[in-house]
Amino acid sequence: MINKDFFQALEDLETEKKIDKEKFIEALETALASAYKKMYGEAKSASVKINPEKNTIRIFSYKTIVDEVQDPDKEISLDEARLIKKSYKVGDIVAQEESTKEFGRIAAQTAKQVVMQKLKELERGIAVSEISEKEDELLTTIVKRIDNGTVYVQITGSHVEGIMLPSDQIPNEKYEVGQRIKVYVKKIKDSFRGPQIQVTRSNVGFVRKVFELEIPEINNGEVKIKNIARDPGNRAKVAVYSDKANVDAIGACVGNHGIRINTIVSELNGEKIDLILYSDDPLEYIARALSPAKVLSVETNESLMASRVIVPDDKLSLAIGKNGQNVRLAARLTGWKIEVKPESTLSSSQQTEEIKETEYELTELDDDDSFQTLDDLEEISGNTDEE
Repeated sequence: MINKDFFQALEDLETEKKIDKEKFIEALETALASAYKKMYGEAKSASVKINPEKNTIRIFSYKTIVDEVQDPDKEISLDEARLIKKSYKVGDIVAQEESTKEFGRIAAQTAKQVVMQKLKELERGIAVSEISEKEDELLTTIVKRIDNGTVYVQITGSHVEGIMLPSDQIPNEKYEVGQRIKVYVKKIKDSFRGPQIQVTRSNVGFVRKVFELEIPEINNGEVKIKNIARDPGNRAKVAVYSDKANVDAIGACVGNHGIRINTIVSELNGEKIDLILYSDDPLEYIARALSPAKVLSVETNESLMASRVIVPDDKLSLAIGKNGQNVRLAARLTGWKIEVKPESTLSSSQQTEEIKETEYELTELDDDDSFQTLDDLEEISGNTDEE
């Protein structure tokens, strides 16, 4: 049934597909045992032994020696057993080698199906193992197909496919089949269809990895990223710093004539980036985070992690940003709730309705556009420890 070419094929399989030959032999033994049962009855007990060194496959059926046979497929009488070996006694297991030449077409097909299924499982396991090392990494991929807005990409150097859902894409970015794009590996999971690699370009992790790729000082640790806040396709704020006094963190990110930051902006499809110099002083950090707006003063309440920021009247809209985007990103970046007020309110005992509409309070991760003033937060501070 088996010749040397078969066992050579096993060697080639291990070399080309990186499939452990021993695991494949186990699968083949299981498949042939299944084929034997298919041919002679499921009730039979059988096992297969494959010996690559001798290029042999041997099939054995097993029966238990009993005083009175009730199941001929699994039992054998003591008299019959002693015809095979005189020392047998009741309770012993008799193994008899079966001829593989008697396997029919159906049995062989069954074995083939089981082997192919196991082969796919082994390949899938290897693929998952190899790609799992790529989680939280930036990969270059090729757009394979686009289906109902979902982009399927081929991971370069593997047969694994990545899935980029609409929510993981940069808004208004167009993709074409065959296009090479960088993606961030967000999650890897195994399924009955094979490994599923969820990739993204809208995640903050994508921005971080692009910075690491384009800025050597970040890659080697001289410049560090403290935090990133992002509105994909529109604006991102990146807080950076360096532990070394002679290293200009912002300058390193900008690059000579802005070449580095421009490369990053291009990769992000034109997304605006505010580079913020991180500070341990929350007052200074909050003020910087509201860039490009000019800040006159910052007042904080550490117990509430809330702040009130005063800006020039003519810079109020800039500080808040369109639909509250700038102050919202600043709040996420710093982790502080931020309330923005115009300078004119300092000399006014009462706020007009228009001024009240400019007071924003946001949590670090909340996208809700309902805001409270710092005064409101102080009033409820006795009832809650955390917003």
